Amino acid sequence: MNKKYFLLLLLLCSAFALTAQSGKQKKADRLYDDFAYVKAIEVYKDLVERDYNTTYNQQRIADSYYKLRDPQNAVQYYAQVVNKPDVSPEAYYKYAQMLRGMREYDKSREWLKKYQEEAKNPKEVEELLDPESITTYEGLESFRVQPGGMNSQYSDFGTFVSDGTVYFVSARGEADTRTKIYDWTGEPFLDIYKTSENGSVNAVSGEVNTVRHEGPLTISADGKTMYFTRNNYMDNRNGKKDEQGVNHLKIYKAKLVDGKWDDIEELPFSSDTYSVGHPSLSADGKTLYFASDAPGGLGGSDIYKVSIDGDSYGTPENLGAPVNTPGNEVFPYAAKNGNFYFSSDGHKGYGLLDIFVMTEEAPEKIQNLGEPINSSLDDFGFSFSSEDDTKGYISSNREGGMGNDDIYEMTILAPLVLKGQVTDSINGKPIANATVRLMDENDEQIAFLETDEDGNYSTEIARDRTYPLEAKHIKYNTKTDEINTANMDEREELVYDIELAPIRDVEYLAEINKIYFDFDKSNIRPDAAKELDKLVDLMKNDYPELVIEIGSHTDKRGSVEYNRKLAERRAQSTYDYLVEHGIAPERIVTYKGYGEMKPDVDCMTCNEEQHQLNRRSVFKVVKME
Repeated sequence: MNKKYFLLLLLLCSAFALTAQSGKQKKADRLYDDFAYVKAIEVYKDLVERDYNTTYNQQRIADSYYKLRDPQNAVQYYAQVVNKPDVSPEAYYKYAQMLRGMREYDKSREWLKKYQEEAKNPKEVEELLDPESITTYEGLESFRVQPGGMNSQYSDFGTFVSDGTVYFVSARGEADTRTKIYDWTGEPFLDIYKTSENGSVNAVSGEVNTVRHEGPLTISADGKTMYFTRNNYMDNRNGKKDEQGVNHLKIYKAKLVDGKWDDIEELPFSSDTYSVGHPSLSADGKTLYFASDAPGGLGGSDIYKVSIDGDSYGTPENLGAPVNTPGNEVFPYAAKNGNFYFSSDGHKGYGLLDIFVMTEEAPEKIQNLGEPINSSLDDFGFSFSSEDDTKGYISSNREGGMGNDDIYEMTILAPLVLKGQVTDSINGKPIANATVRLMDENDEQIAFLETDEDGNYSTEIARDRTYPLEAKHIKYNTKTDEINTANMDEREELVYDIELAPIRDVEYLAEINKIYFDFDKSNIRPDAAKELDKLVDLMKNDYPELVIEIGSHTDKRGSVEYNRKLAERRAQSTYDYLVEHGIAPERIVTYKGYGEMKPDVDCMTCNEEQHQLNRRSVFKVVKME
């Protein structure tokens, strides 16, 4: 072939190839802009394989997985682009968030710092970079979760229980609404379903479900009014979209009429230009909480409240801090017990969306419910299902589920009652006014208890923890131990009795003063007799096996030999008194006089008070049992 024609053919082939790739690029971007992320990913991947706009398309793949809440795939592609030149700082933030979803917390903080350094408005990461640990729930209840029986291979989430019926949101596509596929997820549009008494699942009847998204929802206490989220869709027609072509979420109201949810009304504070959704009623039905990305908020999505008076509504109010952050707060739930639950990626947590609580007792503190309620992925949709708040539901896209999102049944176990009796290890008698301290894993005191007159103590503790313990009394040796509360779901209380060993000091145990003598005398004075009576009582009634020895002493006046003999007479007098009052001789192994050799006060020129302190009998424990 002529060389000119050959070169021309190559150029034409290259031009056709570039035109084809350019067409694919436009298709991929159009799918992305239309939120069809699942389809867009496939086209972007094909372009990357053909080495076309590689960095751009890799980031679009990563961003698509970010939108789909798929950290495992997202981090692979972000890792390939974040070190490239001219990458937007937004990629650092998204990469860091996805790393949190993979539990790579240290690496996530590194990229958050890089984002903070290069982004113009880094306030959203300040709390996430706080070196303090996660503020976990201070309540002593324990949570257990297991997959709900209503889950499918599609997304299922957002439960609400009314009069024993479980309502929830699902993409299973079984509602009679001309099922369409939602391009964002590749699943059918969401509808509201309910479970029946026999366990079957059916779409709610009436006019609630449409060809667009419905759910989540809340129902009034009388069971007659439903507030629910839906795309801007009414009377079988799509509502107005915003300038970017987005059909926003709105909150609607439905009435239960002859067993069907009809009479649909749009709430007046809904908008065509921003979304409102995730409704939750207060216990008295006078306040509706919801999430919205309305302008003027603190972050991407904030939680608001609005008053309800019949069919009238007040002006929505942003809850502000500490609930809302520069991140996203969604899925509010106002519980009857006064606690307020919600999900957030702006408060410090274990992964992406975590479930938090603001308790009635500590409204200034936002507490993470911890594991197993939260995971490294998205956790949301907390709600109670029983009047006593021992059962409930959460939703999550954590590993091990059936679909993209799944419903998990939640059991709340009451605190474990820790109780016991503190007793003497020798005689078994209860010890009143002993102190029992419990510490946490950081050795910080969390409970300080004092035994009653029968030596009993009691408190509440959490399950699945190890508590360092310290028991003390002034007359006993301190005891330390650990209490482990794992594997105690079937128990309501843990009995932990404590034995304290008495100190080996009879003067302390009997609360006696020293046995003092007059100058140059060995007789037992009346004040000394009272103290010896205490020792007799201790040896007879408290420690019948106690064996002692007696040591007696003098002051320094007189010769050494004279003082030795005087001390022996004092020891004999002490011994005789104890034996005469019922103490067996064999329980006093020795009684010895030391003269002036072991003064209590070692003085060269002693005054009378110091001399008196040296004229004494003392006791030493030989055996207690």
